[in-house]
Amino acid sequence: MNQNIALALKDWLPYRLIEESDGAYCRWLYMGNYTFDEPFFDQTISKCRGLFENSQLKRSVSQIDVLPQWSQGFDSIAPTAIIFHVSRCGSTVISQLLGLNSTNIILSEVPFIDELLRLGVRNKSVEAIIQFVESAIKLYGAKRNNSQQNLFIKTDSWHVHFYEHYRQLYPDSPFIFLYRRPDEVIRSQQQKRGMQAVPGVLEAEIFGFDKQAITSMPLDEYMAMVIETYFEAFLEIIPNDPLAIAVNYNEGMVNIVQKIAAASGITIAENELFDLRKRTTFHGKHPTQVFAEKQIEVLPPRYLDKCFELYNELEKIRLRHRPTS
Repeated sequence: MNQNIALALKDWLPYRLIEESDGAYCRWLYMGNYTFDEPFFDQTISKCRGLFENSQLKRSVSQIDVLPQWSQGFDSIAPTAIIFHVSRCGSTVISQLLGLNSTNIILSEVPFIDELLRLGVRNKSVEAIIQFVESAIKLYGAKRNNSQQNLFIKTDSWHVHFYEHYRQLYPDSPFIFLYRRPDEVIRSQQQKRGMQAVPGVLEAEIFGFDKQAITSMPLDEYMAMVIETYFEAFLEIIPNDPLAIAVNYNEGMVNIVQKIAAASGITIAENELFDLRKRTTFHGKHPTQVFAEKQIEVLPPRYLDKCFELYNELEKIRLRHRPTS
């Protein structure tokens, strides 16, 4: 039966959560021959929406309760590594570099996974929801051809606060914790703010915030508080998880990819290194644009004082565990 379901669902994936009064449903999308090779998952989804099979959306909806059964018949790859990050710290480029190798499946900030986790937060039932997250990852990580061997997941930045649930699902996968100087993160957010950078867009409970207290906060100060929660989580996790690896943006994207590969038992060939270095000359979110980062020498604002204290503690841990050559 499971094999029949897998055959019927070939090239279909759950991609949006629908909440109704009688329960939660998922909308399915036909992928065809498309693969996850865009900077963000939503960009791949936008391409797929134009396919004929997606023109009758009312036929592609199911209850989420069917996901555990429907995901069983697939030849799926367990996560090779999961990348947590503080946002605006090179995670998009790293995902793209890993995606240059066609043997790798890259899941970059999948909206459906985030929607499931946040549904669990709103209903105070993340433990009950996590089985659906596992099923979704099985479906996304199903082999679409025989060359695919590895599965890398880049979570949304706030998913570090679901660390225990991810670790419960994947006790043997390396977890990468990518971070950057907090003032550099803030400057990037000032250019274009993410969901986590605006009070009230995400559930305050995810960060342990009081909903009323954050309502009228200045945006940069709010983002500083968010970064603090990320750094605090990193500091709690990294020393206590033998499969946790701390990496700093300033190490360079190619070096970070090499560290991820080493932790995952993957060898990067010399010709692949050439391609990796070439790709890093272009912008992560706009792959056709040459990347040029401005160096700004200014004194960080006082609202970042705690962020820098936590950042410096992270640096001590990272440098203490730096591999020797």
